[in-house]
Amino acid sequence: MGQRSAEHLRTRWRRSSAGHPRTALRTAAAGALSATLIAGGVLGLAPTAQAADGRVRFVDITGDGGIVLKANVVTPADSDGTRRYPLIVLPTSWGLPQVEYLAQARRLADSGYVVLTYNVRGFWQSGGEIEVAGPSDTADASRVIDWALAHTPADAGHIGMAGVSYGAGISLLAAAHDPRIKAVTALSGWADLIDSIYSGRTQHAQATALLDVAGAVTGRESAELKQVLSDFYSSNLSREPDLLAWGKKRSVATYLDQLNKNGPAVMLANAWGDTIFPANQYADFYEKLTGPKRLEFRPGDHATAELTGLFGLPNDVWTDAGRWFDRYLKGVDNGIDREQPVELKSRSTGGYEGYPDWKSVGAATRKFALAGTTTIHTNVDSGADGGIVLLSSLLDQVARVPPMASIPLLPRRWAAVWQSEKYATAQRVRGTAVLHTTVTPTKESGTLVAYLYDVGPLGLGKLVSNAPYTFHGRTPGEPFGLDLDLFSTAYDVPAGHRLALVVDTVDPLYIEHNPSGAQLTFSSPADDPSYVSVPLREQ
Repeated sequence: MGQRSAEHLRTRWRRSSAGHPRTALRTAAAGALSATLIAGGVLGLAPTAQAADGRVRFVDITGDGGIVLKANVVTPADSDGTRRYPLIVLPTSWGLPQVEYLAQARRLADSGYVVLTYNVRGFWQSGGEIEVAGPSDTADASRVIDWALAHTPADAGHIGMAGVSYGAGISLLAAAHDPRIKAVTALSGWADLIDSIYSGRTQHAQATALLDVAGAVTGRESAELKQVLSDFYSSNLSREPDLLAWGKKRSVATYLDQLNKNGPAVMLANAWGDTIFPANQYADFYEKLTGPKRLEFRPGDHATAELTGLFGLPNDVWTDAGRWFDRYLKGVDNGIDREQPVELKSRSTGGYEGYPDWKSVGAATRKFALAGTTTIHTNVDSGADGGIVLLSSLLDQVARVPPMASIPLLPRRWAAVWQSEKYATAQRVRGTAVLHTTVTPTKESGTLVAYLYDVGPLGLGKLVSNAPYTFHGRTPGEPFGLDLDLFSTAYDVPAGHRLALVVDTVDPLYIEHNPSGAQLTFSSPADDPSYVSVPLREQ
């Protein structure tokens, strides 16, 4: 396994699972296998592309601090050395080699672009250590652009960047720091790293550990990253300010004013069920952009919506990415700038819907009350879970089978359950549901996870959304108010079904902070009633 022994990895996974080692190890194996299959499949494209034509060159580029970045360049077929072409730079995803984008690079080159893809520092044969989109990674992107302008027929006035996952995050950060970048398509990336892996002040254990394992297998983690991961897994609260500062430096949301000043055209695309970079943080960031912008959400999990395009198969995400570059790098009047800028695909119907902005998506909301007082015990998984990282939302994407739970059978000792009335007509959930309640803990720390289910006539609940929340430093016995945004989604509830809100305290996706024997009480004071606000539209 390269740089780290298998026993060390098992130890780290045990720490991250917080009492769920078997679940964590199962996820690790599935995630590592998935990454290996994807990487191996894409690697197989390299000899095919190279043999097909002589336009593909594998080159070395000097990055920040003198390290070597492994890269490849694809040029248009009609390049004669006198004409200049728009440039598109593609940094690789986490753990994948620079041949990841060869199929799309060739398509883009065939349509008149110089395309340069490079392996980010710390991974595979590129030099340096993994910096997690730190300042060196941002500087590398500018060095790659410098090299392309000096060694290819690239046009300095028409430069774009794109990427999936890690490449998306680096592309956005580079656009905030390098005004030469005029257009970006950021696919399955992040705008706020902390809000992605530490939302609700809760460690997303499976997602982070999956990235850790992939980094250990395919790259070289820096000393800083190792320290951050150690603090993250161990829940070292004294180190929390350092973790937040580390994540802020690596989040394009921190440099929003700078990005808006540079004014690149930004297209953001993600999956509703992304278990690494949830949809909410992209939607919030999109609303704050002032330049040309587009937001697309589709069913799936992390990077699964874009996956078929990496193999050269028809893919809506990559098609729109090409149209975005054609409009803002070539000036082609293809109409993408006149379409509704927010494009959503429902998890239930598969149809596309257009909106003028993100606020319009969830403009119509309905509340159902969380009446009464309910007390639950902690430390036991009730059976309501968010699924398994990468796998569950992928299954929802391809077969429309989300994580499920029998709502009547959930043990009320460990799960609080409220249900709405039955809906006479089908309802469309679009946007972000919000939980508002009053919590009284018996300990100063604790974790809860809220789930919204679509419940059929037999009581089987299909997961619509969820979100975790962790608190520290509370006074035992003293109530506090809680407003929790669930992860945004687009889901259709059939007529005759109802919605259910379930709250428990353990989910294998997250690290929980419930002391032994702790209890949580949920109440609905008369002057501040509890409810769930759901963005619903009748069909």
